[in-house]
Amino acid sequence: MSALVFAAVLGAALLHASWNALIRIGASKVTTMLVMTLVQGGFGLVFVAANGGPPRDIWPWLLASGLFHAGYKLFLAFAYEHGDLSRVYPIARGAAPLIVLALSAALLNETLRAQEMFAVLVLGLGILVMGRGAFTSGESRRLVPLALGSAAMTAGYSMVDGLGARAAGDAAMYVAWLFVTDALIFTPTLLALRGRGVFRAAPRIWLLGGMAAIFSYGAYAIAVWAMTQAPIALVTALRETSILFAVLIGWLAFGERMDRAKAIAAALIVAGVLLTRA
Repeated sequence: MSALVFAAVLGAALLHASWNALIRIGASKVTTMLVMTLVQGGFGLVFVAANGGPPRDIWPWLLASGLFHAGYKLFLAFAYEHGDLSRVYPIARGAAPLIVLALSAALLNETLRAQEMFAVLVLGLGILVMGRGAFTSGESRRLVPLALGSAAMTAGYSMVDGLGARAAGDAAMYVAWLFVTDALIFTPTLLALRGRGVFRAAPRIWLLGGMAAIFSYGAYAIAVWAMTQAPIALVTALRETSILFAVLIGWLAFGERMDRAKAIAAALIVAGVLLTRA
């Protein structure tokens, strides 16, 4: 991996942690997430207007992915209503590869290597320690199942998008239509759950949501480009440094509590994720 690609992927990891931070600091997490979704949907519309519709056979993949992405953002926004960035993000980000490994073994009859089994143990221990901290430090216990729900949705869309993008044969087109589909599913779902008040967004919320959309889009675009320049396993492993960025942002920028247990849990989660990619 060249120095340019290495630096770019680290930048993408920072952007991913940063858009989560922007959602976390919004006065209304769900409204900020809604604004981000609408802006991303707008980006997608611009692309599809110039390039036309997708092949008919990828619509099932798009619909499935849109449902998973909408669920992911709902769980994540609700989790940030109850917990800190440095607590929610590592659980949500770290549990996803754990779920993917479990599903691969159960549904695809794939045998886990010894290193992958060890990775599962390290990941599980890190998530348990991080989750336990929510119970012992006086934080809301609701953040744990919500963060795990977000991780489950991430695992779902990761598997669906990999197959869907291959079926489409055009990753850029697939992602653009995914953003549009996501917005069409997420918006009415949030309206049903929270009512019309969720659309009342102050200018600051539009600013935060718009910035989050740009950061999210940029992080994804960089990651896709990097995977054309370096081994996918190396790129995906390096992206997981976003967990450490999120913990540092929460601690240094938001003044979130940082004790030894949280730091150890974050390190275990990062180590476990890296082991799954090796």
